[in-house]
Amino acid sequence: MSRFKSEFLRTLDERGFIHQISDEAGLDELFAKETVTAYIGFDPTAPSLHAGGLIQIMMLHWMQKTGHRPISLMGGGTGMVGDPSFKEEARKLMTVDMIEDNIASIKRVFSNYLNYESGPKGGALMINNGDWLRGLNYLEFLRDVGRHFSVNRMLSFDSVKTRLDREQSLSFLEFNYMILQAYDFVELAKRYDCRLQMGGSDQWGNIVNGIDLGHRMGTQQLYALTSPLLTTSSGAKMGKSINGAVWLNPDMLSAYDFWQYWRNTEDADVSRFLKLYTTLPMDEIARLSALGGSEINEVKKILATEITAMLHGRDAAEQAAETARKTFEEGALADNLPTVEVPTAELEAGMGLLALVVKAGLAASNGEARRHVQGGAVKINDKAMTDDRATIGKAEVSDAGVIKVSLGKKKHILIRPV
Repeated sequence: MSRFKSEFLRTLDERGFIHQISDEAGLDELFAKETVTAYIGFDPTAPSLHAGGLIQIMMLHWMQKTGHRPISLMGGGTGMVGDPSFKEEARKLMTVDMIEDNIASIKRVFSNYLNYESGPKGGALMINNGDWLRGLNYLEFLRDVGRHFSVNRMLSFDSVKTRLDREQSLSFLEFNYMILQAYDFVELAKRYDCRLQMGGSDQWGNIVNGIDLGHRMGTQQLYALTSPLLTTSSGAKMGKSINGAVWLNPDMLSAYDFWQYWRNTEDADVSRFLKLYTTLPMDEIARLSALGGSEINEVKKILATEITAMLHGRDAAEQAAETARKTFEEGALADNLPTVEVPTAELEAGMGLLALVVKAGLAASNGEARRHVQGGAVKINDKAMTDDRATIGKAEVSDAGVIKVSLGKKKHILIRPV
């Protein structure tokens, strides 16, 4: 029996989203009696978010699905500073143009999870905090907002203490970030009646600052809710793979590679990920979670397909699953494997095996590629390669017009001469 009355908090609780709430009873009462507006902020540090941010997006998704209004706040203003929370060094500063380009790129993903056209109070909102932060008068901001902050208290937050304990310089610019984030909460409360800020557990101090500032500046009671910071069972950071970040934008990572990331989920994480990253009913998740032995691999395919379907669409997800089935179960050369184009002249002249492995994106350097070859992990057209000085050329191009390069059993790339 859930301790929550409201459907939203009950849903988050049973699916494992809740780490901490500022006033549990008060927030539950609020969600039970009215339509609530809440937000999560996303800083545009890259052209795409990665899979580590999916837990936040899913929280907004469930909020709208249970009858409330979510705000996805884009950091067009705060992105000019960069969140220093638990970072070992300062972020590289970005220009306004870089930030705007990243925001435009990131926006494309959100419509797969949120309905901005219709829903409670007219649908979800996407707002840029640059709308109010970039035009601030510095002296007025110091007088009206800055005076409410205690430097002693700001220094006590773990996010700041961690940086100072490591004797890493914390610039005055970065130190201002928590003030700007707190001010965002107040602005959203005044403009959109936003009552709740959500985020990862590393944001707790920043969110509580916003609640305190709202209290001092005359807003209604504001609330904080954080989710646990997730790692895999083996301790790996969510959203990272051996080949880098697991990007959400399709132009930065294909639906097939995204599907494969989730298909490779560790056994101990399957049940937890079904709750967090899919919309499957809880009784179905309980049934799938009870399966063991070889059946766990079928559950992983369901997990991968459901998560991929939300981001890339059902057709792309099922196509990715079918490509994997043909590749791994039938040994066929599937048309939908990721493809890298190489000038025909380079292959006719002969490419070194190590260079080809790097070109395929299966290694970051010739040294890493050599270690893969020496370890017996590299195959060309399903034939194991043992000579790291081998040359690959026109003779290896199949009747289908491609060369299949494999690393282990799960990474396959097609090289296509052009």
